[in-house]
Amino acid sequence: MTEAGAGAWQVERHVGSARAFHDRNLPDPVRRAVWWFEVTEPTVVLGSTQTVAVVDAAAAARSGVEVVRRRSGGGAVWLAPGVTTWVDVVLPAGDPHWVDDVGRAAAWLGEAWVAALEELGVADLLLHEGPMIGSARSGLVCFAGVSPGEVTVGGRKVVGVSQRRTRHGARFQCVVLHQWDPRPLIEVLDLPLGERETMASELAGVGAGIGAVEAAAVVAGLVAQLRTDA
Repeated sequence: MTEAGAGAWQVERHVGSARAFHDRNLPDPVRRAVWWFEVTEPTVVLGSTQTVAVVDAAAAARSGVEVVRRRSGGGAVWLAPGVTTWVDVVLPAGDPHWVDDVGRAAAWLGEAWVAALEELGVADLLLHEGPMIGSARSGLVCFAGVSPGEVTVGGRKVVGVSQRRTRHGARFQCVVLHQWDPRPLIEVLDLPLGERETMASELAGVGAGIGAVEAAAVVAGLVAQLRTDA
């Protein structure tokens, strides 16, 4: 679906493997776009600086979990049908929303997420505007830390955002949690014997879900906010 006009947002929906989605390049020329990706199988997405060595390949294979790497930073993210909604927002350089400061670049998008989720009945939302808050596990697991532009609910992260930037534009990769259970991700990480339960306990309270809201409603809510703020 495409709209005409300088402030329009092109909305695309894709279903399939996360690998093909992450390999996708920014269009030429870069235009405002919202890409909604629905994975068909559980997937571990590694940050651009992580190596496949952080994953127990045998455990992932046994569980039918795809392992891919994104080109944006941060720790590992768990994607699964019904558990997460994955949306990428593409912004051209020079857009009114564009901010050169990487630390503030996602604030406008975080505000749109807050407004969209509030419309869906999610309460106690807060946009994180300060510096990144890390933890002993955030280098490994994305939702164990909070970065500028991300959203929390009751102090627990509910929307994660990472960026891939070029001189032509930016791709903000967003994951919204419908439920938070760190164990499926932990079970396919390459961890010392006995550490999985410790990590599961440590990470149990870092994330929060928005519940049984249809992914289509989440995407529509975000798009409505972006168009309102065009």
